[in-house]
Amino acid sequence: MHPDFLVVGAGVAGLRAAIELAQAGRVLVIAKDSLDESSSQYAQGGIAAALSDDDEVELHEQDTLAAGDGLCDRAAVRTLVEEGPAAIQELIEWGAQFDREGSRLAFTQEGAHSRRRVLHAQGDSTGREISRTLYHKAASLGNVEFRSFTAVTDLLLADGEVVGVVACDAATQQAVPLYARGVLLATGGLGRVYRETTNPDVATGDGVAAAYRAGAEISDIEFVQFHPTALHLEGAPRFLLSEALRGEGALLRNSRGERFMERYHPLKELAPRDVVSRAIVAEMERTGAPHVFLDLTHLPGEFVRRRFPRIYETCLRYGVDLTKDAAPVHPAAHYAMGGVRTDLDGRTSLPRLFAAGEVAATGVHGANRLASNSLLEGVVFGARAGRAMRELTKAPFRIAPALPEVSFPDIAERELRDLTWRYCGILRCGEGLERACQQLGRLPHRPCAQPTRRSFELRNMVQVAWLIAYCALARKESRGAHFRTDYPQKRSEYQKHSVISKHCDAVRFV
Repeated sequence: MHPDFLVVGAGVAGLRAAIELAQAGRVLVIAKDSLDESSSQYAQGGIAAALSDDDEVELHEQDTLAAGDGLCDRAAVRTLVEEGPAAIQELIEWGAQFDREGSRLAFTQEGAHSRRRVLHAQGDSTGREISRTLYHKAASLGNVEFRSFTAVTDLLLADGEVVGVVACDAATQQAVPLYARGVLLATGGLGRVYRETTNPDVATGDGVAAAYRAGAEISDIEFVQFHPTALHLEGAPRFLLSEALRGEGALLRNSRGERFMERYHPLKELAPRDVVSRAIVAEMERTGAPHVFLDLTHLPGEFVRRRFPRIYETCLRYGVDLTKDAAPVHPAAHYAMGGVRTDLDGRTSLPRLFAAGEVAATGVHGANRLASNSLLEGVVFGARAGRAMRELTKAPFRIAPALPEVSFPDIAERELRDLTWRYCGILRCGEGLERACQQLGRLPHRPCAQPTRRSFELRNMVQVAWLIAYCALARKESRGAHFRTDYPQKRSEYQKHSVISKHCDAVRFV
């Protein structure tokens, strides 16, 4: 029997949608890896919502709009901040254990927030706690099933409608079609297209690439957020050192031991992420150092260990005691503001295809995501997409006439990630973006008799890297996370969303 609904991705957005969909039919949640390997699991800082006594929905809205640098969709932002508090209360009712001070919820502050409105769990494991809560809720519903280690490689179409997916089962290495009345993409991020990233290995842009190949509109894909403070040690992963560290008083110092953020922004260490990342790059160039340092040594050691246990233990494993040592840090690709273009209910430009979470471009983040809005977006818009998909209950099952033909790009993954980092990174210019477009567009493609998951992922990474480069080249301005050295100012004619699809050669701005 076919499921009624396919949810591709087992992070916060996918699980929240599955809970809604279970009321209307059989739901199959597909995970590319294990069910607990997603970007949601790595979200440390917290989830933002106007729940404290000194906060208001309007203030959260203002902070989100300010961080988005003129490109947020106001209706999307309003939806996020208005529905956020109730979404948090629902998580608490389902068993989410957020940190408390006595009986009251504990809030912290992060960059570009005007209030302490960020909830956290177990200090720095918020994403893991929310994912745990949603998984247990979804798994308790009889209509929800899970399938792990199944990579979705393409969408299936019949007469212009999405009717299912092609999945590659890790055990059999066989491509199989899976059909449904509706498909939700909740595949997360794309950070692995960059050499330096905080994202897990599964974040290869699969949803964006598959949707683009099927003909869906992709929006604002040039806006990739680089987190300023990833651990930068030889032999260590680019482990995220949460913005909450700076919210609790951590300082940035250059290789000479000097604080430097006051030279770049009045909010200093709590400036928006794009500002802090560019400031770090400038300091590295000025001093000739490979990184800067995040310094918590002036904070009480017991507080650091209690407030950030996961971060503290991870750094200690690689020889950095945060209570005694400043941690070497460097910006790394962290979050995609753009993705598959949707409305406020997750509908894409293709019938029966929905998207939610990081893979989607709702317009809520604009040109630069406000810290800790991502988990909230996954919960709020995952629920909205699930409710909207229930309308497809009576849609007929349809079968695709044929599985899509597949070929694979001839490039090494390391070469691709180096190219993307060099030309589509924190600082960009027209010449480099043109070079990236040309190199990626001219890659030879060849069939493969027995493709592996990594083959499909590399295919997706090449597609996504080209989309980033092509749309970044078209946006001849600097705004939020997109900074071009040849167009360093914002330009009013580009205060619009970029839109691209495979049916139109040029990037549109709408």
